[in-house]
Amino acid sequence: MKAILVRTCGGPEQLQVNELPVPAPGPGQALVKIAAAGVNFIDIYYRTGLYKASLPIAIGMEAAGTVEAVGPDASEVAVGDRVAYALSRGSYAEYAVVPSAMLVKLPDQIDFETAAAAMLQGLTAHFLAVSAYPLKEGVTALIHAAAGGVGLLLVQIAKMRGARVLGTVSTQAKADLAIEAGADGVIFYSRDDFEPEVRRLSSGHGVDVVYDSVGAATFLKGLNLLRPRGTMVSFGQSSGPVAPLDPQLLSQKGSLFLTRPKLGDYCATRLELLWRADEVFGWIAGGQLKIRVDHTYPLREAALAHHDLEGRRTSGKLLLIPD
Repeated sequence: MKAILVRTCGGPEQLQVNELPVPAPGPGQALVKIAAAGVNFIDIYYRTGLYKASLPIAIGMEAAGTVEAVGPDASEVAVGDRVAYALSRGSYAEYAVVPSAMLVKLPDQIDFETAAAAMLQGLTAHFLAVSAYPLKEGVTALIHAAAGGVGLLLVQIAKMRGARVLGTVSTQAKADLAIEAGADGVIFYSRDDFEPEVRRLSSGHGVDVVYDSVGAATFLKGLNLLRPRGTMVSFGQSSGPVAPLDPQLLSQKGSLFLTRPKLGDYCATRLELLWRADEVFGWIAGGQLKIRVDHTYPLREAALAHHDLEGRRTSGKLLLIPD
């Protein structure tokens, strides 16, 4: 089978196609023939070495496909099931062995590309809006990168829950997408200083919560925009990691809350995983949550997909399709 491995951490050119034997599932595992794999910033973090893993690194954290074989005690799925998963590395490949407890069976209405686009980012948007900071009517949220993969989904879920949403974007085309998703106001961070613009759009009151996937470039200004006892949800670092923080700063700015959550801790059990996935796929099937696939690439063009994602040339989801 063809699979993408990183043998030396570095730029997109380190994503090399390798010919490997098809793996066999062990106890509690299933072999999935991959139909579509999602491309995410976490893949870039592993490729560059920001997130540590032993070399060679199998890249890719989510996919959708069909169960080809199951190992002993893999009772959650059966051969022939259409499934999707997140948080198991090695999805940039034609086949992957995945713990069966991490596989979610797909509703008939959900195709493979939609499922691959919805798993990691959809579940992330779900836990951000429902659990990390439960949004509700009367709350104002600032969402950075509001036209990105997570951003577009988070805007939609926030509006479903009754929140007012302000979003930062880089271009008019991305602003149009964020507004179509439900954003009440957009700020062009590439043109304007987002801090005074958010103050203007919030009538000087600031916001209740900031969802920040950008990191170094936005974090401190985001803290300035929070109301007393507001919450900073820092869940990414596309511009680089946030510098070390003295907790006293949170007190000085109004007894703020800071959380740095990750999806694995919010899908800590199979029951929680299925709850989140069922809600996300239910919203998609019901037309309440729209998945935007920006572009699909052949598996062999994984380096180009990373180049486009890092260059912020995309809006929505990027997928790799095995040749």
